[in-house]
Amino acid sequence: MYVFECAGCGAELTVPLSRVALPVHAHQKYGNGIQLPVLMEPGTFAVDREPSGPPWRVWEDLAPGEAAARGVHAPVYHLSFGAPGAVVLAPGDVRGTALVPERAGGYCCGLDGADGPNMACVACGLAVATRIDDCSLWQAVWLAPEAVRRRRVEGTDTTPPTWAELLAEDRRTSPFQPRADWAATPGTRRWWAWNPEWEAAAGRALAHFLAASEGRPVTILNGGPLVATVLQRGLDILLPARGTARRAALAGPGVPPPPDPVDILIVPTHSRTGVLWSPGTPGAVHRVPLPFGVWLELAFPSAHLPVPASGRLPDGVLRDDPAPPSAARHPFRADPQAFREALVRRPEVRTPWLSELLTHLTREIHLRVF
Repeated sequence: MYVFECAGCGAELTVPLSRVALPVHAHQKYGNGIQLPVLMEPGTFAVDREPSGPPWRVWEDLAPGEAAARGVHAPVYHLSFGAPGAVVLAPGDVRGTALVPERAGGYCCGLDGADGPNMACVACGLAVATRIDDCSLWQAVWLAPEAVRRRRVEGTDTTPPTWAELLAEDRRTSPFQPRADWAATPGTRRWWAWNPEWEAAAGRALAHFLAASEGRPVTILNGGPLVATVLQRGLDILLPARGTARRAALAGPGVPPPPDPVDILIVPTHSRTGVLWSPGTPGAVHRVPLPFGVWLELAFPSAHLPVPASGRLPDGVLRDDPAPPSAARHPFRADPQAFREALVRRPEVRTPWLSELLTHLTREIHLRVF
């Protein structure tokens, strides 16, 4: 575990925190006026290795090869040339800071960080962090990498859990969430909808699928209705229907290996380290990443009783809580921002067919997938 301190005076700015992988949806902008919860679980932090914040440079001003050196292989509106290594944590885990009123700007319902760091160290006044809580943004605090330093807490265990231990924890991510907008009052303007985390995960996964498809259709061999809704439907729309299909399958801890050879494996990322699960067998195979909680629900779908049970529940019997809805108010849509951000970082995006798809994504296809 670690504590973050002010680089100016050494004052402690956080409670002890454990490092986890940066969520796929960390920079997601979702809907219009939607209330989104806190991004990070209490007691955790993640590091964004990419540069963030100003200065920004538009694509036309970049030198040849400059974007590729940053791992960006297709045009984007602009690139950040700020400091890499911003640290994100839950607002409730911050200590010894105060909001800077002059930088408390926001687009609509809260703080969006557009004015720069809006939290200062109480002890010395150094701007150390940015609080984000505007509508359609995940609530979080981002520590400025140049304004803080990390100190390990003595006597704490830093060994990440094994894949088997993660599987035993069974911390899955629900496909659906209750939703509300900022104008909602109790009992009004609330509804069930697809979880934004799933939409971001699907957007990134579709980009990896396209990069591995070689311009051919892709068929996912295993998985239930959720796999068909979240992944296969988008693949059928984005990829051509002709040609020999590439074969994909869910794989990971506890999943039996597919009976036939496959070209693409859908695998989890470790929730603490961000490392992709590997089959540990020789042979070149493409791996499509999914956050562990999303992958877990696809690989081992939750079971619910069809009718309520009566009497006391013995050990091992499923609870009779109401099941989550089987469908949201709107069809599933992958997150277009996550899709594009992942696709431009794949070298395969420079192939003619994929470059054409990214540049001229038709409105019809966009509305059906995203």
